Amino acid sequence: MAARWPERHVVGIDIAAPYVAFARSHTSFENLVFEEGDAARLSYPDGSFAGAAAQLVLNFVPDPVAALKEMRRVTAPGGRLVAAVWDFRGGLVYQRIFWDTAAGIDAGAAVARDKLFSGALALPEGLVGLFEAADLDRIERASITSRMDYASFDDYWQPLCGGQGPVGTYLMGLAPDLRALIEAAVATAYRAGSPDGPRSMTATAWVVRCRVR
Repeated sequence: MAARWPERHVVGIDIAAPYVAFARSHTSFENLVFEEGDAARLSYPDGSFAGAAAQLVLNFVPDPVAALKEMRRVTAPGGRLVAAVWDFRGGLVYQRIFWDTAAGIDAGAAVARDKLFSGALALPEGLVGLFEAADLDRIERASITSRMDYASFDDYWQPLCGGQGPVGTYLMGLAPDLRALIEAAVATAYRAGSPDGPRSMTATAWVVRCRVR
């Protein structure tokens, strides 16, 4: 956004201080700042922005309807609201490899997988329904597919072990023996009969946008 609209002031917000610190240390745009904040209680006046976006985060916000209403509040009339969430059930190959493999070993993984994949926002109409629940209309839906490229299984596995998101939370709670068993099984699924090395996996997100009246 900062590169596309250099004349505009762009603000990135996250509730997690480490994420904000990392973002601040990796930007070179003078028109871009990062701040700590709660998506459901934004500290900006009504109509402060020309648009607002929630990228791959609404699955993890306790009250996503409140977050969307706040996005609408701080967006000027005629501005655009955009949100994207991962298609966990049908479009996120790297997650399916992990969860389906782990679920065959550990009942706890099956419970976590089913909760994640059956949630409203994992379904094709979920994000549209969320926008409608936030009293938004003129809603457009699409999907965007990109690719996740990995140099090796270790390149795939290590980011999953950082403690972030459902996978990280699940792995952090495992006993060492069970974790090692699951890692070995996921490695077999990753390699899929070939030597360890580069893999490219598709990653699809549902995307919804609308105009603020």
